[in-house]
Amino acid sequence: MKAIISNKYVHYGLLILVGLALGWFIFYTPKVHDHEHDHSSENSTSEIWTCSMHPQIKMDKPGKCPICAMDLILLNQNSSAQMDADAIHFSADAAALANVATSIVSRQQPSKEVRLYGKVQADERLLQNQVAHISGRIEKLVVNFTGETVNKGQLLALIYSPDLITAQQELLEAAKEKDAQPTIYEAAKEKLKLWKLTENQLSQIEKSGKVKTIFEIYSNTSGIVTAKRVNVGDYVSQGSVLFDIANLSKVWIQFDAYESDLPFLNVGNQLSYSLQALPGKNFSASIRFIDPVIDPVNRVAKVRIEVDNSNAKLKPEMFATGIVNAHLNEYKDKLVIPRSAVLWTGKRSIVYVKQPDSEEFNFKMREIEIGPMLGNSYVVISGLEEGEEIVTDGTFSVDAAAQLEGKPSMMNQ
Repeated sequence: MKAIISNKYVHYGLLILVGLALGWFIFYTPKVHDHEHDHSSENSTSEIWTCSMHPQIKMDKPGKCPICAMDLILLNQNSSAQMDADAIHFSADAAALANVATSIVSRQQPSKEVRLYGKVQADERLLQNQVAHISGRIEKLVVNFTGETVNKGQLLALIYSPDLITAQQELLEAAKEKDAQPTIYEAAKEKLKLWKLTENQLSQIEKSGKVKTIFEIYSNTSGIVTAKRVNVGDYVSQGSVLFDIANLSKVWIQFDAYESDLPFLNVGNQLSYSLQALPGKNFSASIRFIDPVIDPVNRVAKVRIEVDNSNAKLKPEMFATGIVNAHLNEYKDKLVIPRSAVLWTGKRSIVYVKQPDSEEFNFKMREIEIGPMLGNSYVVISGLEEGEEIVTDGTFSVDAAAQLEGKPSMMNQ
């Protein structure tokens, strides 16, 4: 009985010792000497790269978006330097990968290159119609195809005219009594002169004493036949057009100018032009006329130059390309910036300006007012100062980074 009680006390004692040992291990905290470490000297510059189209993509180094294969842009551009809270920071590597380039804003003499397209046309002042001065039937055409060259006084056609036969008979009868009745004689001659008969023809009629049945039609001008409006056997009345004749010794080149180009064009501006038919050759002339009316269909106005064509190299309907370098005197000494620097939303024009007194790539959005576009540049009306540095390449990448960080951007004012 005593042995059983002794074993019982031994078990209780062991349990107590085990409990004490467990409590010591659980609740005892050894004294450890903390080593002080200054983390303030470390610069947490970890970078996160993301896709402007898929912001859920985040990587710790530059590369391609696994979804759309676009170049990743830097999301968190932490800088140790103090900068504006609305500015966006690019590291040197990020700026190089995004092809970000800047330039200094400067004043220039704005000039706009206006490119025009047009055609060679006949000078309207040198166009003439060869008409029939008497009525009758065309018996013969000496000039009988379009494009033929004619000279002033050249025989064009032969015509049979009953009216002219009657008038000749009256002249012959009046010539017999011209001493007694000179007034009637002169009236008979004047009637034939109105039908463009010459003094030589009238003298031949009087000398021969015979009535001519066929009369000649002579050209009133020199040029090229551009249209033949009569055939042998046609009966024509007085004033009917027989031929259209164009004198091409001088020609016009008519260019189409859109409404947006008209403010930069003035009569007297020098215009250089080239022709597809004469490659490698450049010509110049001054603008002689600008159409005051806009074509309601094509929405263009005609701009005209006049060109000497005595060598006949220019032919109507040839294509021409013209360039006018217009100096914008009203914008003299204005700021001019590259077109690539401007992000245009339809209502706002913005640029990204590099923060001054900073060697790092810190950019801040700024809204500006722009004037006319000069080819690959804009005139700046307000919003920038001379000497400021703006982003001229990679502007969309800078704007995308600003949008992802929720800072002022093209889409977020």
